[in-house]
Amino acid sequence: MLSQRPPMGWNSWNTFGEDINEQTVRAAADAIVEKGLKDAGYEYVVIDDCWSLPERGKDGRIVPNPEKFPSGMKALADYIHSKGLKFGMYSDVGTRTCARFPGSFDHEFIDAETFAEWGVDFLKYDYGYKPKLANGKSLYNRMSMALKATGREILFSACNWGCDESEKWMRSVGAHMYRSTGDIYDCFTSFKDIAMSQVEKLAYSGPGCFNDMDMLICGMRDKGNVARGGCTDTEYRTHFALWCFFQVPLMIGCDLTAVDEGTLALLKNKELIAIDQDPEGRPPIMVTDGEKPVFFKHLANGEYAVAFFNFTDEQSFQELECFDVGLTEASGYGFEFYDVFTGESKGVRADYFTALVPAHDCRIYRGKLVKR
Repeated sequence: MLSQRPPMGWNSWNTFGEDINEQTVRAAADAIVEKGLKDAGYEYVVIDDCWSLPERGKDGRIVPNPEKFPSGMKALADYIHSKGLKFGMYSDVGTRTCARFPGSFDHEFIDAETFAEWGVDFLKYDYGYKPKLANGKSLYNRMSMALKATGREILFSACNWGCDESEKWMRSVGAHMYRSTGDIYDCFTSFKDIAMSQVEKLAYSGPGCFNDMDMLICGMRDKGNVARGGCTDTEYRTHFALWCFFQVPLMIGCDLTAVDEGTLALLKNKELIAIDQDPEGRPPIMVTDGEKPVFFKHLANGEYAVAFFNFTDEQSFQELECFDVGLTEASGYGFEFYDVFTGESKGVRADYFTALVPAHDCRIYRGKLVKR
């Protein structure tokens, strides 16, 4: 069954935008394998907008731009599959995509057949140029049925930006993940604001249908299509930790052919990925809100995680009272946590935890309950 855990992969939009072609996509697939990202769990290689000609062919089918994709989409899919990866593409519920290329409105079944014939495994489905009187829920349900009618297993990635309270109905229309935010940009405030806007919506996210907070910006270094000043290494770490702790899809957005070793190590961090891919798929509890939020999360196998995030410009001591997550000293139990970045043990605590968190940074702990 698709999307039992948050999907992981790479998407072309953040770096390349309209400047996408088959050489770029093949190079991304090569890098995923050669740099150990496939072994870390990343498997989808997704082409975003701007891949087709401006008009459909006489047979009503969408036509790939032959200058960008001279070998055709089937050959590209075959290449990606030969790497042990999966191939993803993009379309839109509207008459046009966001970049004004043909959308799938009133062509859902023929487009789904076309994608299946090409060997597509993943469809990102955007919300641009939807006719004003058309019902978004109905349009997503229609494409979901069209994909199923092909007989091919295709992960359905809905992207309607959180319009129409979509978190309440995306699971019911067959989506496997759903974008509930506006576009992300390569700057600290963008990823912070996106993450915090989703806290109250995460209860709708779980195995089979995950909230999507947009692609990762880790390692973009203020280059590419969504550059807005860039982030520090600390901020990229906080961004990745937020996405993992909130258990959302991890779709890399940087240029993998030029990614630096620090970013590569972050994207392959086994501890953070394990939290993102936890089989129970439970959203975190917000214990403290504001600019220094603290979260508590149930994991599988009787384990737990705690996260301290500091969005302020100064380092700060942050605290978690064990009572606030249901534990009292009289219980006879305590939390035994370790730092997921350093492996350092925090000992057994039944009263409170404190963490000194630098500006724009985070501290993440994982562990279990033990008898004292």
